[in-house]
Amino acid sequence: MTKPYNVNIEAGIAELVFNHPPVNAFSSQGWADIAAEIEALGKNDDVRVIIVAAEGRGFCAGVDIKELAQDDNLIVKVNKGNYDSFAAIHLNPKPVIVAVHGFVLGGGIGISGAADIIVASECATFGVPEVDRGAMGGGAHLQRMFPVQKVRYMYFTGEMIDAEEAYRLGAVERVVPRAELLATAREIATKIAEKSPAMIALAKEALTGIEDGDLEAKYRSEQGFTLEAYRVADSQEARDAFVQKRDAQFDNKQ
Repeated sequence: MTKPYNVNIEAGIAELVFNHPPVNAFSSQGWADIAAEIEALGKNDDVRVIIVAAEGRGFCAGVDIKELAQDDNLIVKVNKGNYDSFAAIHLNPKPVIVAVHGFVLGGGIGISGAADIIVASECATFGVPEVDRGAMGGGAHLQRMFPVQKVRYMYFTGEMIDAEEAYRLGAVERVVPRAELLATAREIATKIAEKSPAMIALAKEALTGIEDGDLEAKYRSEQGFTLEAYRVADSQEARDAFVQKRDAQFDNKQ
């Protein structure tokens, strides 16, 4: 099976580029492959910095809802793939730069929130439509990017924010035209790659160690609520409505 990304390594910089049309929404196996690849790049002595970018209409739309609509038992495998992918970025011994454009949704938020540095094109928008898809997750990583009340507003309403607002809130390092996105990520990566790999590895480990709370534990807790959500009838209705391209009809009783 073809993997949903391409990898190139040059001058100490590894570029992992998603190429899974139409929206870079990955299956359970796709997420497992992404996690394994990023972890392997972190162990590769030829790699000093990792860039994660994407081709197509947007950076990442998260999980393949259609796969879950056909077999909701796959949620366990999807959860593991998500967890492993985000942890492979956050705990990677190499700095990870994420270059985003278009929509950054669900798992795209997890990747961005786990990263060390985010650069965004002017067209980038960030969102967590989990509630509208009958799931949970993404809040821990979103909260690593944005303040608590902004996270809750985005989560409860499903509304997106654009790159300029993300920059204003401090999550994004630079906002550039789409045509300059990858070059900007490479420019930053080159600066880091020129430094001592041993010192950068120590710096990342130290900075991760002084962060507030345990990101992986927080996300694991959220995933438990995803499994709980899948036992609620409204969750199935939300997923069915999304796949069938119609408005969901919810039972207003809790």
